[in-house]
Amino acid sequence: MSLLTPTIRPSVVARLNPVAKLAVALIVSCALLLSIDWVSAGVALLLEVGLLLWCGLSARQFWLRTAPVWIAAPMASITTVLYGEDSGALLWQFGFISVTEGSAQLGLAIGLRVLAIGLPGIVLLATTDPTDLADGLAQVVRLPARFVLGGLAGLRLVGMFIEDWHSLTLARRARGVGDGGGLRGAARRFFGPAFSLLVISVRRGSKLATAMEARGFGSDEPRTWARESRFRVADAVLVSIGFAITGIAIGVAVRAETWSFILA
Repeated sequence: MSLLTPTIRPSVVARLNPVAKLAVALIVSCALLLSIDWVSAGVALLLEVGLLLWCGLSARQFWLRTAPVWIAAPMASITTVLYGEDSGALLWQFGFISVTEGSAQLGLAIGLRVLAIGLPGIVLLATTDPTDLADGLAQVVRLPARFVLGGLAGLRLVGMFIEDWHSLTLARRARGVGDGGGLRGAARRFFGPAFSLLVISVRRGSKLATAMEARGFGSDEPRTWARESRFRVADAVLVSIGFAITGIAIGVAVRAETWSFILA
């Protein structure tokens, strides 16, 4: 079962160690945050396409899981174009809103960066089983067992939020609560179930923490793991591909003289 769906077909990337996939996502993200230029983001996104094709997601699964990124990218880009810092020649103006060459390039860079950072993170984690990720973090990265097990337990509960929200919505509708129209009715339909879901989550988390503590999960004694997690040659190759993508993207941007270190 993956982090986002239980029906991901096996693929080359899905069989790799989750630590390697997490490392690639972090490498690409950190490198692209060093500069805001459209060349490095565009090159990285283009190179990532080849890697994403090996993840085993169908077209429908890919578009459903990455839909928030595709929505956020143009929104961030348009906002930056309209309200970003003006520089260069004026392209369009309406009242206090102006679009210049600098703001257009900045908007393009922001949009491409959202895609280049968000897509690999979502797609790579979509092929990751939570238990495999916990095994890798504990055995490969050597994180504390209490932290790993607590995170795994919490992650397992995320999938229940949607079911709880659906049940709360149906229950309120059956009682005729929040059926009013307009902005007030929409607010009641959202904030009512949201508060109920918060209460349910706190109670469920407290019960789960007590049960895990009673079963010895909070002990400081060294733990054994049912499944062995190894960092193999294929995992090292995937991490090397991540470094290669960032290196090529930065190299092309420097060559094109668009690279600008954000802290400089």
